[in-house]
Amino acid sequence: MLVSLESGAARACVDLHGGELRSWFVGGRELLWNADPVWWDQSAPILFPIVGSASGGQIRVDGSGRPMAVHGFARQHEFAVSGRDPASITVTLTSNQEIRKVYPFWFQLSVTYALAGSSLTASFSIANLDRRSIPYALGFHPAFRWPFDDVPRHEYKIRFEAEESPLVPEVTSDGLISARRRLLPIKRRILDLADELFTSDAMCFLNARSGWFSLDAGGSGSCITLEATGFPHLALWSRPGAPFVSMETWTGHSDPEGFTGDSFEKPSMRILAPGETADHCVRLSFRTAD
Repeated sequence: MLVSLESGAARACVDLHGGELRSWFVGGRELLWNADPVWWDQSAPILFPIVGSASGGQIRVDGSGRPMAVHGFARQHEFAVSGRDPASITVTLTSNQEIRKVYPFWFQLSVTYALAGSSLTASFSIANLDRRSIPYALGFHPAFRWPFDDVPRHEYKIRFEAEESPLVPEVTSDGLISARRRLLPIKRRILDLADELFTSDAMCFLNARSGWFSLDAGGSGSCITLEATGFPHLALWSRPGAPFVSMETWTGHSDPEGFTGDSFEKPSMRILAPGETADHCVRLSFRTAD
């Protein structure tokens, strides 16, 4: 089921399946990728309770292996509407017996999408409803049209708030984080987008210095900026030739190559104590050259 939001000239659409943002329309432009299955059948999935891949397709909890899909299961479940007005909606996923077969914890994941002018905010809240601590990772995976403006595709750039290391981890063929590094052509906080950057999976900026990064339409002055709070990792992903680029924010990441430990021991997982709630936020904003 799709739910529409509206604020002035801005519009958005949220799918209750996966709680996924499916459309973001500002200033006469659709900015979000349209989930064309020829390239990628999603627009902005929520990643939970892991980000990326688990070694062997399994997580380990209490000494037992449990199957876990890439980026977790949240995007495969129906969310319930727990609050709504014309410009915002809150959707919630609560654990149940089916979910506990793969992730044996009681939790509630809520997401509030809110439009305000040329900005859209996605606020995430994770509540531990269990009697013991729970391990989790959360990610937001929005993809934007490339190009989104009347500028040649090869003129688009990623601009970072701060200088990032040009050395990023290689991603293995099964999606794990390698100890090997690859060199990116970042110059003075700018990465020129090109298809060849995406032949080796995602570019992962772990423990990034930047709190925001933007997709700039060349020298036109138009840009989409993603500002993250409570997400230490940033990533870029696409497929060579695809008319979109995904700007991602993560609290965690794929298993390191060779990792076989418990979920509580996995690097970059958050541990949430009983009764605690963790909040994370992403703000998308669009600036036009007009």
